[in-house]
Amino acid sequence: MILDREFVNVLILSWGFMFTFSAFLTTSNIQKTVLDSVSNEDPNFTGDGYISLAIVYAVLSVCTFFAPSYAQEISPRLSIFTGSLCYAFFVATFLWPQTFLLYFASAIQGLGSSLMWVGHGRYITENSNSETIARNSGIFWAIYQLSLVIGNLSVYCLFNTKTYDKQTRRLMFIILTVLAIIGTLILATLRKPHTRTLREICEKNLKEKNETIRIKRQTLIVAWERMRRFLCLIATRQMIMLIVIFMYSGLVLAFYSGVYTASFGFTVKMGELRKKYASLVGICLGIGEVTAGIICGPLASTIKIRSRWLILVIGSIVHAFSYVTIFLNLPNTSPFTDTEDIGFISPSMSLAMIGAVGLGFGDAFLNTQIIALLGTIYVNDTEFVFSMYLFFQSVAVTLSFFYSNYFGLYLHLGILIVMGILGTIAFVLVDLKHNTDNSKHTNNINNNNNNNVLPVNHENITAENPVELESAKR
Repeated sequence: MILDREFVNVLILSWGFMFTFSAFLTTSNIQKTVLDSVSNEDPNFTGDGYISLAIVYAVLSVCTFFAPSYAQEISPRLSIFTGSLCYAFFVATFLWPQTFLLYFASAIQGLGSSLMWVGHGRYITENSNSETIARNSGIFWAIYQLSLVIGNLSVYCLFNTKTYDKQTRRLMFIILTVLAIIGTLILATLRKPHTRTLREICEKNLKEKNETIRIKRQTLIVAWERMRRFLCLIATRQMIMLIVIFMYSGLVLAFYSGVYTASFGFTVKMGELRKKYASLVGICLGIGEVTAGIICGPLASTIKIRSRWLILVIGSIVHAFSYVTIFLNLPNTSPFTDTEDIGFISPSMSLAMIGAVGLGFGDAFLNTQIIALLGTIYVNDTEFVFSMYLFFQSVAVTLSFFYSNYFGLYLHLGILIVMGILGTIAFVLVDLKHNTDNSKHTNNINNNNNNNVLPVNHENITAENPVELESAKR
């Protein structure tokens, strides 16, 4: 493998994201239990972890329309760097827990998230060509997914007390802030590519059109265009069906990134070191994500994986298994605060870890197949459809965190199961219909002796799509 400038840029981007998200994802996993400890020590502190994360994703959903417009006015490197500063600021505020500062930083974090992912998409494109885009996207994804493991492993090694006391919290968030700063410094070294790339080629082919757009471009005008196109797409029957699976992916994200780890940490019967072991839950989530990502990525061609709906069904079955283990293992009151209650069986740490691996594994199958389907069907509307995907996913995450202070664990699981069944059915119907229509189109072309012409939706090979597939993930 040749280490050209563009490939080195992709490696820098990947490791920068890995360090940055090691800090953020770990913080989100332990946020509820940490802030509960702060409230016990300081009655004046009223900040809540679920509300904080709800604000993050609420702002992200709004910025879905506006951030891409801003990001296109500046270089992707500056967009990524600005976003990483927001992540570092959010994590650092846990060193001085104040209610207003927590919620303000959460809003800043939501803005930073949109900037980083939009900038990431453009930067990968600028450093890729038709032969390297798949390789670069795969390498980025593999390194990025290590963030859940690295961050939680750091906390696990540092946490040697029974609770998140002030000294322990300070030490942990100093380390996490350092990780975020390291990520930011790495991303600050991103460079411009040397050679002609996919983006340059596409811009040359669309020079006149892009020049007109560039002259007229204003943030509000572009945002309105995005909204108009959004409304046109959402009115279709196919998209209405897909919204169900979008929402389900958001509910899963909220559950494993905040609710499940908090529920484990609040279950007293898990032992005195349950707060420490909550980090192991995050590590197991990461192991599940990485394993499934490898199966859907590098190993997909080797083991001849071709059916999107079948992979998603398998992921849904794995999720159902995880929900059953969690239902049996944890008490209904566990998402709120420390509880002496038990579930239907004596709490088992091993079963909790197995459930975490299943959650991560199913989540990777779920999101990769949603992304693959959208990138195949909506060849000419990738920007809008992936913005829609991110929007509805963020809305679902926001709703989930808002009702997490009121709904018990069993109601959470009930909602996940119902939405999972409906979403899986919707996905299978849309995918099968697309495959049937595509097959008919191909047969018609063959019958007309036009074998050299591929149907419009036969394969997603546009320059933007491989990047959009990565940018849509939280």
